[in-house]
Amino acid sequence: MAALSRLSKPSSKFFANITRSVYFYSSASAAPEPEIKSYFQNHNFARKAPKDRNVQWVFLGCPGVGKGTYASRLSKFLGVPHIATGDLVREELASSGSLSQQLSEIVNQGKLVSDEIIFNLLSKRLEAGQAGGESGFILDGFPRTVKQAEILEEVMDIDLVVNLKLCEDVLLEKCLGRRMCSQCGGNFNVANINVKGGNGNPSISMAPLLPPAHCMSKLITRPDDTEEVVKERLRVYNEKVSLHSFTIL
Repeated sequence: MAALSRLSKPSSKFFANITRSVYFYSSASAAPEPEIKSYFQNHNFARKAPKDRNVQWVFLGCPGVGKGTYASRLSKFLGVPHIATGDLVREELASSGSLSQQLSEIVNQGKLVSDEIIFNLLSKRLEAGQAGGESGFILDGFPRTVKQAEILEEVMDIDLVVNLKLCEDVLLEKCLGRRMCSQCGGNFNVANINVKGGNGNPSISMAPLLPPAHCMSKLITRPDDTEEVVKERLRVYNEKVSLHSFTIL
């Protein structure tokens, strides 16, 4: 579930709008690198007052926590696009473009995609959406570093940031249960999770998210959802993540 603790002293306006506890990778305390910053600066994103646009939210959390599930459902309810950096990476992989081979090696080893690549993919997606008349968005898994957050605040206002948390053994089971329909591209989960509570911890129950009958025989597992890769992704996340505190103004 989303963490609810408030944060201590802001260093930027972006964090002044945060209303949930947020974890960012600690390696990003330095000023944004010019070549990374330029990905957003080279695109013209019109900054609008909240009354003149739809919501602009961010969903964060470790791999498999459910960011995509919550974000996609809310995006339909609110009428805004759900933009997941993971989906952008997978689309680039499927395109056989210039980044495809490089991304394939990174993703299949459970490593983090570089800021340069993420900013390149995301800035193109935001610009295309704005050109197509999109208003507002829910970003899924971005920003993942303080540096990325600082760059993001220079080009647009964020209304809400939510950080989702879940214990690691459940995360692993969820990731290993993920399936995708090879025909329609729908995402499902065959894991049936029931964890008894105890020692102050709540019980956790998650029913499978099964596909319709016509998709059942077409289910496939994503290449990066093997136990080895999922554990590596969680290890990298836990190793690099730290809590940065900011006051809510």
